[in-house]
Amino acid sequence: MRIRSPSLHELHAFAATARLGSFSKAAELLCVTQGAVSRAVARLEEHLGQSLLVRQARGNELTPAGRDYLELIEPALQTLEAAAVAQRAPEATTRLRISVAPTLATKWLIPRLPDWQALHPHIALSLAPYRRDEDFSDATVDAWLRPGESQWPAGITADYIVGREIVPICHPQELRGRQALREPAELLGRPLLYHSNYPDNWRLWLAAAGVRDANPKPSADFEQVAMLVQAVMAGLGVAVVQRCLIDDELAGGRIAIPFDRPVQLERGYMLCTRKSSQTQRALRSLRQWLLAQG
Repeated sequence: MRIRSPSLHELHAFAATARLGSFSKAAELLCVTQGAVSRAVARLEEHLGQSLLVRQARGNELTPAGRDYLELIEPALQTLEAAAVAQRAPEATTRLRISVAPTLATKWLIPRLPDWQALHPHIALSLAPYRRDEDFSDATVDAWLRPGESQWPAGITADYIVGREIVPICHPQELRGRQALREPAELLGRPLLYHSNYPDNWRLWLAAAGVRDANPKPSADFEQVAMLVQAVMAGLGVAVVQRCLIDDELAGGRIAIPFDRPVQLERGYMLCTRKSSQTQRALRSLRQWLLAQG
């Protein structure tokens, strides 16, 4: 029988590129070179006789045929991965201790941990206390998932995971009736709630939304995003928060995004590890998984 299906290498290269939007990120996830991923996708397109990706300077986008093909192959790839995990010889349990910013832990990481446990049943994750003034000297901690930009101490490697995108949020009632919000500038007429550590977020978002020369004044400030979201739900005002931290509240209709104009910040949540630990298999697995989740 003639085998018509492409190689698994090509399928994984395409699926990773489709999910992450770029050959370089897919290469990091698959632990191969960017050129290897690009060539594998090109071979797959030649094999199928049609384009699956639109190559652009800022990343790759799926063609309609690419979206259809990804939908068809993803369940099969997941089944193969699950079978490989199920049939592997038993391994000794490895424990990784990670420090995670509290709101990110409760709103983003913990809901995803069942997926981690299914993929890596022999690598247990435990959460270490979070320190805002972290100096990375605690030898009992293997990795840190914390906010930051590009400057890190010597000996620390940082990978961006998630959290650079901010959006405004309001109580759903703010979108109803004669006084409903209709233009971004109208937000200045509402009580503006601030994150005490990032007071410039409102100015940045308003400027990007076209509200020039705005001088937003805080009505109240809060130390954590979770507190900001609770304050908005209570009707105390409007806030600007990271999009990745509000999925549950949006899905439940407890908050709303009045103007879906996300703004990208320089900072985000970064996975920080010691350069001397990069060869540890468990840490490599954690890094690859977090990059895919992000």
